[in-house]
Amino acid sequence: MKTDNRQPTTDNQIYFAQIILPLNLKGTFTYKIPDNLVEEIELGMRVLVPFGGKKIYTGIVSELHDREPETFAAKEIINILDEKPILPKEQLEFWQWLSNYYLSNIGEIYRFAFPSSLKLESETYLKLKPNVEINFENLDVNEMYLIQALEVRQMINLAEIEAFIPKKLIVKTINSLIDLRYIEVDEKISETYKAKEVAYLKVNKDVLRDNFLPEVLKSLNNAPKQKDLFLLILSKQQENEDIPVKKSFVFEEGNFSHSQLKALIDKGIIEEYLLQKDRLKSYEGKTEDLEALTELQKIAKSEIDQAFENDKNVLLHGVTASGKTHLYLDKIEDCINDGKNVLFLLPEISLTKQIIQRLEKKYGKSLGFYHTKLTDFERVEVWRKIRNNEIKVLIGTRNALFLPFQNLGLIIVDEEHDFAYRPREVSPYFNAKDAAQILAKFYSANVILGSATPSVESYYAAKKDKLSYVFLSKRFGNVDLPTVELINFEEEQKLQFTKGHFSFKLIEEIKGNLEQKKQNIILHNRRGYANVVECETCGYVHYCSNCDVVMTYHKYSREMKCHYCGQKATKPTVCPKCNSENINERGVGIEQIEEELQKIFPENEVDRMDVDSMRKKFAYEQLYEKIETGEAEIILGTQMISKGLDFDNIELVAIPKADALLHVQDFRAEERAYQLITQVSGRAGRVSGKGKILIQTYNPQHPVFKLIQENSTTEIYNHFLEERKKFLYPPFVKLLMIELKHRREDKTDRASQFLGSVLRKYLPAECVLGPEKSPIARIKNLYQYQILLKLPKGKNYENFKSLVLKSFEEFDEITGYHSIKKSVFVDF
Repeated sequence: MKTDNRQPTTDNQIYFAQIILPLNLKGTFTYKIPDNLVEEIELGMRVLVPFGGKKIYTGIVSELHDREPETFAAKEIINILDEKPILPKEQLEFWQWLSNYYLSNIGEIYRFAFPSSLKLESETYLKLKPNVEINFENLDVNEMYLIQALEVRQMINLAEIEAFIPKKLIVKTINSLIDLRYIEVDEKISETYKAKEVAYLKVNKDVLRDNFLPEVLKSLNNAPKQKDLFLLILSKQQENEDIPVKKSFVFEEGNFSHSQLKALIDKGIIEEYLLQKDRLKSYEGKTEDLEALTELQKIAKSEIDQAFENDKNVLLHGVTASGKTHLYLDKIEDCINDGKNVLFLLPEISLTKQIIQRLEKKYGKSLGFYHTKLTDFERVEVWRKIRNNEIKVLIGTRNALFLPFQNLGLIIVDEEHDFAYRPREVSPYFNAKDAAQILAKFYSANVILGSATPSVESYYAAKKDKLSYVFLSKRFGNVDLPTVELINFEEEQKLQFTKGHFSFKLIEEIKGNLEQKKQNIILHNRRGYANVVECETCGYVHYCSNCDVVMTYHKYSREMKCHYCGQKATKPTVCPKCNSENINERGVGIEQIEEELQKIFPENEVDRMDVDSMRKKFAYEQLYEKIETGEAEIILGTQMISKGLDFDNIELVAIPKADALLHVQDFRAEERAYQLITQVSGRAGRVSGKGKILIQTYNPQHPVFKLIQENSTTEIYNHFLEERKKFLYPPFVKLLMIELKHRREDKTDRASQFLGSVLRKYLPAECVLGPEKSPIARIKNLYQYQILLKLPKGKNYENFKSLVLKSFEEFDEITGYHSIKKSVFVDF
């Protein structure tokens, strides 16, 4: 049953709508609803509205009301673009929550949420009203110019009017002529999305009538190539009448030309037609039933069911290879059987391959996927399928949260700890894990957060009974977890038992593993070849000209790169400062580790998996295939190697420089190190139970390494929570990071000092830390200053947050600071 999103009407009542515009501006905008649209307009529809002079935008209706603005005259909505709402009310509520919670403008969310092809491109045209009689005596000079231009050209667009009417008078002139009912606006709208169409051929049905086919063949005797082409199409068509003949087929199968085909079409023997086709291929194979759950998984499933009955979301904490995905599949099946749809969130698209392979065998064409690597047209197709309820299970990254789900029943957030769910580089900033739980509330859906290494915040929420905690303590089939061994690299160096960055012990372990035809994973979480290229004579290092960072040397591409702005430079052969040739590399990147491995193991295949090596299309798929077939014997990678690799033959995981994981300026450094090491460890011994983890470190007594070795989940999370409580960090406080950017450092400094003083006026002094220069003071030629706010949790948080907003309003009143770019990161 369709929900009526309109308010009841009374005669002569003026109606207004709040419209979301795709602009990074505060709030929504009030427009008057024309009488002819009052009965049609609904929440969630797209509408065309004028904004900022002559500009016209596609907006979203977020509210309908009868409150006439007191301080301005509302402009009218030009037209409605949808027959029914394109956004369900649940999504509108979700957008509003995101805007309020993350202190972002709702227009920015609109820009992020919609595929650009669903935002119409419009060009405003003007024309004379039909049969209008114009009294030129009542017109001013600009109005006369416009009328005369329309009499000559019938239609004219706003850009062309600028040639003969001053820009500041265009809107006034048009509005005056519209009020006089002399002209009208004619919106010529083109939607940039176009469905993909494929050309097909078929024999004209008249040709196939009795006794007519011989005549056609006889008529083609003087054109043997046309005759052969006709017979090819006829035979292919009769081979299987249910499968249409593609136009491309005839050129692939024989040496035929387009002119020969055109001749057959012109004679009426062959017909060409177009069929709409999805850009995304659907699975066409046979579907399979799910495997039965183990006893441990059945217990976990019953705990999840109990939680859902009590309207509680679930944190599924399962050790690596414990069968979390199997449990997901079982809960997906339950949801589908209840007539609901499922959203399966993953942190990165590189993880989708193996999940898709498992799910498509069960759900076939009713499975879809959505991520940033799809073209814009492909995203529109998925959007429309979701809106039409054609997709039952959707696998996607965090932007899939904004699809127009009609019947959402379950959201699964796999690898819920992953920081790819909250990238700071993408605007608007939000945490997809938290946002998924709010979206589920609006749909009355359930949520499963799954991970082998849950975030500290999720673990704490589960312990406080805000989430239902379900723990899978054993691997599938009772396979043993890998053993962890710490190698004291400082001692190995003193004894000269090292070769490059590898101890002899580590090399021997890898050799033994290779002799048994087993595969190895080496983790090194640093891109490039060397961190720094340095002159040993004068100490010169090459900084990026746009950012305050030293450029990283990439030996593979023979260039130096900035990993923040992308700038490239050639490696200097002599020092540009002192002309010395004594140039050396400092620091160890993954390319250097790869070079060492190839020298130590020249007979073995070494494959690298990092951002740089995975740039080519299908690079992931090709590497996965090499791992699956056993061709890749040593797989070297950054953090992406810890995700999604589920292969039977990996027995050893080595981390040659583990200390580098802890040497990061971040209160979450220990948590991230634990998560990364545990996740990559989970790739080993998933079938045999003989997996081994070797961690090389200068500090084997570090509590994180010791607790990983002891494999005590409770103790390691208690360690993290004690540290956070001692120094007041989440989950014990709420964090807000305010970042100010500008091209001039002095202006950024002054603005940050002023904002800091305003914040201290409203907030307790102990809540405001900074302002300080950001850890990297300049990126992309913008100087950066930060202010960190530590706010209390609970009821007081909203009060403090309102005071922060009040501070922002006071800051925004200073005209000189309008050019400062201000970013706010809530719960970063």
